[in-house]
Amino acid sequence: MSIWGVLIIAFLAGIEGVIDEWEFHQPIVACTLVGLATGNLVSGIALGASLQLVTLGWMNIGAAVAPDPALAAVVAAWWVSGPAHLPVAAGVILAIPLALIGQGLTQGLRKLIIPLVNQADVAAAAGNLKLISWLQRISVVLQGLRVLVPTALLMWVPTTLVHTSYQILPQVIQGGIRVSAGLLVVVSFAIVINMMATRQLWPFFFIGFALATDSHLSLVALGLIAVGLAILYLRLAGKDHHDGGGPGSDTDTDELDQELDDL
Repeated sequence: MSIWGVLIIAFLAGIEGVIDEWEFHQPIVACTLVGLATGNLVSGIALGASLQLVTLGWMNIGAAVAPDPALAAVVAAWWVSGPAHLPVAAGVILAIPLALIGQGLTQGLRKLIIPLVNQADVAAAAGNLKLISWLQRISVVLQGLRVLVPTALLMWVPTTLVHTSYQILPQVIQGGIRVSAGLLVVVSFAIVINMMATRQLWPFFFIGFALATDSHLSLVALGLIAVGLAILYLRLAGKDHHDGGGPGSDTDTDELDQELDDL
């Protein structure tokens, strides 16, 4: 049952890699679900949190395709939470080459789907909406198989071979990948800070860092505090918009323009 659950998660992660609706391809979601399916939820969450910090800086810009977090998250989570029981640090190290493999797969698949797009253009010109829907479903299923098939093949690799392959990696390569992952985390934090660099959100940023220093607070407690602060912020923001000028007022527009100019 755990194998089927992981394969379903891999299929959904592959679909979400292009749809971006339910975020199953995000490591914090995919790894957590794999950990839940394999019965090792804690290790799945730990790996997902570590990988999420690395992948925050990965984004598709124009025609450039970023490394694929879907394949990396699912396979690494299986090796960490599954029978292999690799440490979380090893999962992060192995996830980076897996992301590059997934990047090559998604680039190749997007090229193969071009004939389907041409058929959809012809169907649109003819007003055949049913054919367009079927072509879209086929494209989505292919994206799901893009992650499901490699995941299924890697799941059949014996656990002893996984441990041996990890152990024979030179320490220089492991250290280099670990340093590169740390640099990606720095870039990811910079992107997050750049997005939340507003007068309204800076206080919550500092509150989060202050609360994280308290070792008595668990991740669940920190999550509940974060949700409570978010609800409080949304309530206060809605009250401000209701009392004076709506969200589309000239004052808000001027403040947004000023913030963009400052960035």
